[in-house]
Amino acid sequence: MNVPNFGPGTDPGRLRDWARTVEGLGYDLLMVSDHVAITPDVAEQYPAPFYEPFTTLSWLAGITDSIRLGTTVLIAPYRHPLLVARMSANLNQLSGGRFVLGLGIGWAKQEFEALGVDFSRRGRLTDELVRDVRAAWENDADYRSGDIPIWIGGASDAGLRRAVRLGDAWHPLRQRVDWMRGKLDRLKEIADEEGLAVPGFAPRILLRLTPAPLPDEERVAGEGSLEQVIGDLTELRLLGAQTVVLDPFAGDPAETERPENAWRDLATVAASWHRGKEQK
Repeated sequence: MNVPNFGPGTDPGRLRDWARTVEGLGYDLLMVSDHVAITPDVAEQYPAPFYEPFTTLSWLAGITDSIRLGTTVLIAPYRHPLLVARMSANLNQLSGGRFVLGLGIGWAKQEFEALGVDFSRRGRLTDELVRDVRAAWENDADYRSGDIPIWIGGASDAGLRRAVRLGDAWHPLRQRVDWMRGKLDRLKEIADEEGLAVPGFAPRILLRLTPAPLPDEERVAGEGSLEQVIGDLTELRLLGAQTVVLDPFAGDPAETERPENAWRDLATVAASWHRGKEQK
């Protein structure tokens, strides 16, 4: 589950309610997003307040029991690798080994400028960060982390190659099932080219239930009738997904003031999924 950590309806109490609701419904992973400088290009989609992910997840770790906690996605070029290595290791230790580090290269040019980071080098900086973080975890006892999975976002060939070379799982965001099927084929081709194992598959999909089915050619995974959404989840499992992250944010910041709508959809999907498992 991707919890909105931004927008006019978000405050500590709302974040607490999200965490307890998601864990209470039986979901096993809670993730939040990342932005540092809420520049105009960011604010258009994800307005302030925007709660920093490591701080937020550390706080949520103390008010939850067993749900895993992660970033979807941390924008890798924004932070020094040793800072990411230490914060990830500390969060994993403080949460009892529950942390998942999802990483991406970023997209907001104005935010890169505000942080003094070269937008054109964001792919290379991400590669360097992942390598340096892993080296710190493996070679320096002061950064010892336990087992933290690294999920790599990105849809280009460069992103897929990054996932093969450096990631434990490929983490695509809000796409169609047929698109993901084609990219998984390409992921396997790249793994063969590199002589490496195919990474895991952990997509993040939209969650938007509609009263009636939507035309398949007009919807992304997780959007449509309950039957369509359950069908998407089943198909993604058959494609090898170990985890599917549901994202109920459809793009209007005002949604953050009405979380009950998303909670209802999450409860409906969870109940239907568990019924299906019991019937098998």
